[in-house]
Amino acid sequence: MKIENGEIVIVVLREPREKVLGIVEEITEAGLFVRGIDLNYFDGWISAIRNEEPYLPMQDLFYPMWRLEKVSRDVEAAGAPSMAGQFEQRTGLSLKEI
Repeated sequence: MKIENGEIVIVVLREPREKVLGIVEEITEAGLFVRGIDLNYFDGWISAIRNEEPYLPMQDLFYPMWRLEKVSRDVEAAGAPSMAGQFEQRTGLSLKEI
């Protein structure tokens, strides 16, 4: 099944290696447009939102195809919640709302 606009995904990039949680805005032959946040910041981001502290918002990002190593849907697996599910459990907000 094809990944569509509006879906929550985890993007793994190369050169340099990065991981991003985001919402797909558009996929083209040139690359991926996503509104997202670096996964290294995920726990701190949730904590700041939950505690009503200043935080960096999700950013509009573009990654060219040559940087994409993997794009996968953010889904629950083996009883472990998805990243979006963790966000919702810990903040009471939907990732798409933020």
